[in-house]
Amino acid sequence: MTELVSVDIQRILEMIPHRYPFLLIDKVIDIETDVRATGIKNVTMNEPQFTGHFPQQPIMPGVLIIESMAQTAAILVVQTLGADAEGKLVYFMSIDDARFRKPVTPGDVMHIHVTKKQSRGPVWKFESQVKVDGQVVAQATIAAMIRDS
Repeated sequence: MTELVSVDIQRILEMIPHRYPFLLIDKVIDIETDVRATGIKNVTMNEPQFTGHFPQQPIMPGVLIIESMAQTAAILVVQTLGADAEGKLVYFMSIDDARFRKPVTPGDVMHIHVTKKQSRGPVWKFESQVKVDGQVVAQATIAAMIRDS
């Protein structure tokens, strides 16, 4: 059985190069190395995207939800590959079958589930789902490539 680990914000900052305002995960509550991970994003009204998307009815942009999936996947990749992968960039290669089922708004807690479908060399593919209150709000299949920064 593979050990389950969790990752706090300080460790996330060591593992991936993203920073505010584009760091879109707050912690990873479990990682099954080389298999799956679950990230957490606490959506708050004071985030910069809500000043324009939309001022009267704030909604988390779909592209940022997809980015939170990618950042959670990047943590899984780094955890799987080890210290040599820390700080490397993970570039999107494709986003397939993206679906947005329900708006995400300030006060929501996004649970970002990523599961590795395959990896070949530097290319990784993941099935991803985001849930709020146990309900799927978004899903996509993403592929990415890890590279030196």
